[in-house]
Amino acid sequence: MNNLRNKVQLIGHLGHDVEIKKLENGGMFARVSLGTKEFKNFGTGETKVETQWHQLVGWGRLAENMQVLFKKGKQVAIEGKLSHRTYEDKNGIKRYISEVVVKEFVLMA
Repeated sequence: MNNLRNKVQLIGHLGHDVEIKKLENGGMFARVSLGTKEFKNFGTGETKVETQWHQLVGWGRLAENMQVLFKKGKQVAIEGKLSHRTYEDKNGIKRYISEVVVKEFVLMA
């Protein structure tokens, strides 16, 4: 059971350039979306491609590296963990979000 843990591995293309936010304490975090493709065969010989979008976040030094290296359309492989959080938007409505907190990444060809 040691191998069962919160671990996400994805390979896909970046949907936009990285958004950087600087925090009051001097830290920073990066946010970007990653599109992965899933191929489905409906038994009729017809194959359909579906794109799933994943929200990625990185913190600190990793965010700085993401800012420099991540550009829209680049293919990357990431490893991280799944995180869920809630927040209130500016209208006071409670929102739920799922993100992948990036621990490591590799730029692909």
